[in-house]
Amino acid sequence: MNNLLIKLVVNTLSVFITAWIMGNAVHLDGFGTAILVAIVLALLNITIKPLLILFTIPATIFTLGLFLFVINAVVILMADNLISGFAVDGFWWALVFSFVLSFVNSLLNSLGKEERPQQ
Repeated sequence: MNNLLIKLVVNTLSVFITAWIMGNAVHLDGFGTAILVAIVLALLNITIKPLLILFTIPATIFTLGLFLFVINAVVILMADNLISGFAVDGFWWALVFSFVLSFVNSLLNSLGKEERPQQ
């Protein structure tokens, strides 16, 4: 439970920071909306995204995996449609949002890792 709460906080901060970085292209009403976006994105990534990947296997193979970026943008646009306080200004901005969100999320996750002493 504690690990799940930490992941939620990190994902919420990632959404909030990414929306701040992207300025006019992504609109977020506040930190409460960022929490809701993080939860909805997690739920969509667990439920809808695997189905989209399954249905688009030929396109993903043909593009050598690059079509997965399109699927990420579609999931973000789904979250945009589900949450009233969150808006992305189009497909290309959703694609950029997914790149920046992944980068910020990995950066925040790497800050929280403990370094193990080498033996």
